[in-house]
Amino acid sequence: MTISQAESPDVSGLSVGILGGTGDQGKGLARRFALAGHSVIIGSRSAERARQAAESLGDGLQARGEENAVAAREADVVIVAVPWDGHRALLESLRDDLDGKIVVDCVNPLGFDKQGAYALPVEEGSAAQQAAAVLTGSTVVAAFHHVSAVVLLDPEVDEVDLDVLVLGDDREATGTVQALAGRIPGVRGVYGGRLRNAHQVEALTANLISVNRRYKTHAGVRVTGL
Repeated sequence: MTISQAESPDVSGLSVGILGGTGDQGKGLARRFALAGHSVIIGSRSAERARQAAESLGDGLQARGEENAVAAREADVVIVAVPWDGHRALLESLRDDLDGKIVVDCVNPLGFDKQGAYALPVEEGSAAQQAAAVLTGSTVVAAFHHVSAVVLLDPEVDEVDLDVLVLGDDREATGTVQALAGRIPGVRGVYGGRLRNAHQVEALTANLISVNRRYKTHAGVRVTGL
């Protein structure tokens, strides 16, 4: 069965909150989901910065900016797009606000030196597993790790040529996130296994950064045979 043949849930009415939505990755995802017709809440430590980010997406889009806690409480699905060094602390502060939610973690624990990007060790195994350990009342899914912020924000790019690997332990939740990924034109959501396999998906981002630097591009991932 191909992805196009598989039954996909209707996620068109879901609102999307993005924690750390003032960064390029978060803002890019916010823009694409707003363009797809979703109500988007950009979250930030500063409500004012969040409002400015929402306004920068352009007129006519259902996007607003709020403090992270408001985005966490009010959105149906919440994407975590914060820097790695603030990951645990933010999620711990929002544990109650995120209770009962599908939380999509797209954080890549990376370090950088003169040789380029490299994956950092994570005690829990991965950023997504750390999120699951902290957010015991939420359903954590890993996805959107390899989507170029430059591409997401580029108004000249109508279709994003990319597969999004979606990992998690709850098949209903991963199915929802796969369908949500498919709301971005050109993107397919592809089930990539259990949450315990998120480490290598997060780490692959370091390889893609190396590809991008060598070939001056914004590389993504496509899975063949589907």
